[in-house]
Amino acid sequence: MKRLKHFIEWHVFGVCTAIGDKMGIATSTIRKYFIYISFLTMGSPVIIYLFVAFWMNIKNYILNARRNPLRYL
Repeated sequence: MKRLKHFIEWHVFGVCTAIGDKMGIATSTIRKYFIYISFLTMGSPVIIYLFVAFWMNIKNYILNARRNPLRYL
């Protein structure tokens, strides 16, 4: 079970971790509330989660492209 938790925390998008780091809230608390809200609203926060994950991925791509000195060769 611990290996599964480690895999999910490090290989999934990391949206809850990023939100927790920015807001200063424990990641486990954010995940717990996300699960509760998902059950209460029939899963609609999943769309928001995927949008934020996509945005984080694009942001990392843009930042890495700007720092790459070989891009202009």
